[in-house]
Amino acid sequence: MIKSLRIRNLATIEDIELILKEGFSILTGETGAGKSIIIDGIRLVTGEKGSPDMIRTGKKETSVEVILPLHPKTPNLKLFLTESENELFIQRKISEQRTGKGYINGTLVPIKKLKEIGGDLIDIYGQNDHIFLLNLGYQLNYLDDYANAFSLKKDISRLAQELKKLLREKKELETKEREREQRLDFLYFQIKEIEKANLKQGEEEELRQNRNILKNAEKIGSLVEQALEISYTQENSISSLLAQLKNVVSGLTDFDKTFKEADEAISQFSITIGELSDFLIKFKEEQTTAPEKLEGLEERLSQIEKLKRKYGTSINDIFSYLKRAKQEHEELGTSQEKLAALEPEIEKRFNKYKATAEKLSSIRKKSARKLEKEVEKEISLLGMNKARFRIKIETFLLSQDTMEKVKECGTEEVEFLISPNPGEDLRPLRKIASGGELSRVMLALTTIGKETESLKTLIFDEIDSGIGGKTAEFVAQKLKKLSYQHQVICITHLPQIASFATHHYR
Repeated sequence: MIKSLRIRNLATIEDIELILKEGFSILTGETGAGKSIIIDGIRLVTGEKGSPDMIRTGKKETSVEVILPLHPKTPNLKLFLTESENELFIQRKISEQRTGKGYINGTLVPIKKLKEIGGDLIDIYGQNDHIFLLNLGYQLNYLDDYANAFSLKKDISRLAQELKKLLREKKELETKEREREQRLDFLYFQIKEIEKANLKQGEEEELRQNRNILKNAEKIGSLVEQALEISYTQENSISSLLAQLKNVVSGLTDFDKTFKEADEAISQFSITIGELSDFLIKFKEEQTTAPEKLEGLEERLSQIEKLKRKYGTSINDIFSYLKRAKQEHEELGTSQEKLAALEPEIEKRFNKYKATAEKLSSIRKKSARKLEKEVEKEISLLGMNKARFRIKIETFLLSQDTMEKVKECGTEEVEFLISPNPGEDLRPLRKIASGGELSRVMLALTTIGKETESLKTLIFDEIDSGIGGKTAEFVAQKLKKLSYQHQVICITHLPQIASFATHHYR
C-alpha cells in the first residue's frame, strides 16, 4: 500500500503531499481541482509514459515520490535495499530535456524497472481502461491471466516464432532454387570448360617460345642448312676435315704414343660433330611440318587467351577460379540438402506447436466456463441480477496447409459477450450502449481474484462515470469489500460511493 505520496510541479500542482491509509479512501473536489493529476502522478511512478509537457509552467522539473512498505512477494528488490530497510521509496523525475529518470531507494533504475515493480504493487483503473476492456486482444490476455497460462503462453509464442523462422528459411531457399539451379548449370559449364582445356603450369610460356621458333622457320632453316653444310655436307666440312686430321694424328701415334691423347680428343670431337649433324638433319626434317604446327600452337594459345579473359590473367588465376567454382558448386549442391533437412525440422516444430496449442486451448475453454460463472456472480452483486455473461472462443484448425498462419497467441480468438437483461440476445461487450453496465462489468472483471491476492493498492479513477442511484450503491459496496483486503483509492463525484469510504481527501 502507498503510505505517502508527494507531487511537485506536475501540471497545475505545485507541491502536494498526501499521507494515505489502509482501507477505502476517496478523493473528491471540483472539476479542475487536480484529482486526476494525482492519479497521473501515481501512474508515473509505476513506469507509465511521461513527457516534458507535464511539467508545471515556469518550472524545470517534475518530481513524484511514493513510499510503500515492503511487499514480501515483490521480486528483485534485494538489489535496491539494505537489510535494515523496511520501506520502498520510488521516485520519478521528468526534466525539460528528458522524459524521465527513475529511482528506487536512491538507486537510478530504468523506467521499465519501475513498471515491473510498480505493476506488482499498484493497479490503476481509469475511464480509458474501458477501451482496453473492449479490445479482443485484451480479452484473450485477461482469460489467459485468469487461467494462469503464463508458461504455456510463453511456450506457444516461442514455438510460433521458431516455426515462422523455419518457414521463412524454407521460402527463401525455394525462392532461390531456380537461381540456384541456373547458377549450378553455369558453374558446371565453367568447370568442364577449364578441365577440358587440360592446362599445365608453364604451358603458355613454352607455347610462346615454340611459336617464336615456328614464325622464324625460314630464317632458322637457312641457318640450320648453313650449319649442316659446315659441319657435314660440304666438301671441306668439319666432319671431312676431322676425318683427315684423324688419319694424320693416328699415323703420328704409331711413331709417338704421346699423340694418343690428341687422337682420342679428335675422335670425341668427331662424335660431337656427328651428333650435331644428326640433330640438324632431324631439325630440318621436322621443319617441313612447321606451318601445321604453328597453326596448332596459335589455336592452343587462342584457347588459353579466351580462358584468361573469362577467369583470370594467367593460368594460375584460372586454376584458382576453378578451385572456387568447384567449392561454390559443392555448397550450392548442399543447399538442396538444407531444404530437405528443413522439412522434418518444420514438421517437428509444427507438431510441438500444435500439441502445445491444443493444451492451451483446453485450459482456455475450461477456464472460460469458470470465469463466466464468476463474472455473472460479481455483476449480480452489482445490480445486474439477470445478466448473462459468456466467452465466445473460436478455434481455427491447424494443418500443414495453414501452418504459415500460426499465431504467437495460439489458435483461439476470444470475445466477451453479455446479455444485460432477460430476453436480450448475447452481444459483444464492445456493443453495450450503457456506460453504467460497462462500468459494472469492468469492475467485476478487474476485481475478480483481487480478494485472494496479496495486499495491493487499487486505484479507481472515476469508473463510476455514467452510473447513479442503486447501481452506484452496488459499486460502492464492492469497493468497500475490496478494501478489506487491499488499499482502495477512488476518485468519485457520487455521494453514494463517498459515503462508504473510510478516509476522505478533498
